[in-house]
Amino acid sequence: MPFLGAHMPTSGGLHLVFDRIAAVGGEALQLFTRNQRQWAGTSITDAEAEAFAAGWKRWGREHIFAHASYLINLASPDETLWRKSASALAREFIRCARLNIPWVVLHPGSHKGAGRNDGCIRAAACLDMAFEEAGDQAGDVGLLLENTSGTGTALGADPEDLAEMISASEHALRLGICWDTCHGFAAGHDPRHQDSWAEVTSRLDRTVGLSRLQLLHLNDSKTPLGSRRDRHEHIGLGEIGFAGFSTILNDPPLAHLPMVLETPKGSDLAEDIENLNVLRGLLKAVPEENL
Repeated sequence: MPFLGAHMPTSGGLHLVFDRIAAVGGEALQLFTRNQRQWAGTSITDAEAEAFAAGWKRWGREHIFAHASYLINLASPDETLWRKSASALAREFIRCARLNIPWVVLHPGSHKGAGRNDGCIRAAACLDMAFEEAGDQAGDVGLLLENTSGTGTALGADPEDLAEMISASEHALRLGICWDTCHGFAAGHDPRHQDSWAEVTSRLDRTVGLSRLQLLHLNDSKTPLGSRRDRHEHIGLGEIGFAGFSTILNDPPLAHLPMVLETPKGSDLAEDIENLNVLRGLLKAVPEENL
């Protein structure tokens, strides 16, 4: 069975994400280590690291991921922004190492008119620069490139983009991917039918390799297939629908993976509880002879 969870807010302290994920019955967790819309992310203090470790121990689960800042653009043709992105990512690696979070999730960025090939090469070089700038302080922290809806000049709408970045990097062994269902649907990858979803996973396997798939973001889509617009909706209430999520959840090669919600929610987290209940209701029982 997949490990189902959600992205959790960190208001009041990073360690509080564990109380929140436990409150919704989550088995996997994603968070921002610092404000996702600011460049100036400070270091993790000793007190933060200790409180985070204690909270993690109480929660008792394994799967934790950090999402990097939305401001980072690995593929930017602007030299200043490109180097700023590498430094921001390096600081994220170091923060995650302090917290023992093994993976950072990141959108690949936009080539801003420079072209797909140049953008992918530049993205790989930015990743390498970030790993090298972080050095030993990053420990073994790796990075998951997240697929995108392909709006404008954004890279990552197709698996081939992600594969090209990975193959061009000098740190390919520390790279994997995260598949977002809403982004994928908006980019034209359809999970609503077994055959079309099998085409998606086969394409992933041919390009990046399914072994690099470490995380799924489970988000329904407000917009139609191929819309190129990223608009998250609650599970079953969007264009992907219950059939699409049933297909994904019960796909045997994905059965071991953590999968987290990034759907809208209020402070009481009621929406996460409802969405997780819906997802668990779509899981099919495994026959005893297959256990």
